[in-house]
Amino acid sequence: MRIILLGAPGAGKGTQAEILSQHYCIPAVSTGNLIREAVRAQTPLGLRVQAVIERGELVSDETVIQILTERLTKPDCEGGFILDGFPRTVPQAQALELISDVDCVLSIEVSDERIIKRMGGRRSCPKCGATYHVDYKPSAGGENCQHCGEFLVVRNDDKPEVVLHRLETYHAQTEPLKVFYEKTGKLLCVEGQEEVKDTTALVLEALASL
Repeated sequence: MRIILLGAPGAGKGTQAEILSQHYCIPAVSTGNLIREAVRAQTPLGLRVQAVIERGELVSDETVIQILTERLTKPDCEGGFILDGFPRTVPQAQALELISDVDCVLSIEVSDERIIKRMGGRRSCPKCGATYHVDYKPSAGGENCQHCGEFLVVRNDDKPEVVLHRLETYHAQTEPLKVFYEKTGKLLCVEGQEEVKDTTALVLEALASL
């Protein structure tokens, strides 16, 4: 199964992608994680996009499409994949059609007010990249990463002023994708719940209807 997850920053796409990856035994592909890995490694790509990410702006379509194309050619994607964070614009969606077909596009709907509250509690490990939330997905290591022990931090793009900018960008550039995919008959929408398991139940129910 080839799935696209849509939703505002902080809607829970990453968490649901991980769950669906285990459920369907297919990889969850996050362009955001791929880019952040490049930033941590200080690769030429990472150096080029670091300032853009910290401002909460979108990386260029050309760069993101290049990264994604390379990832989807890996053997583990042959049986399907879950895209988290791509496409973010209609031109990206049009470019994706030239790379791979998709079976469905699932949008997780969460209000801006709830998004701002959620993202204020997110924490990230600067060493291994693991992500947590103080309320919904706390680290077993407390203020430290449960995997590598590194002290957890608030990412620059999760700070309140950047979150507001990211939401404005989402509504202007990414939300039109719902109209784009609705016309193809592949769009499914679920209301994001406070409990992860409740959102998961709605997601699986929606996908089972295909």
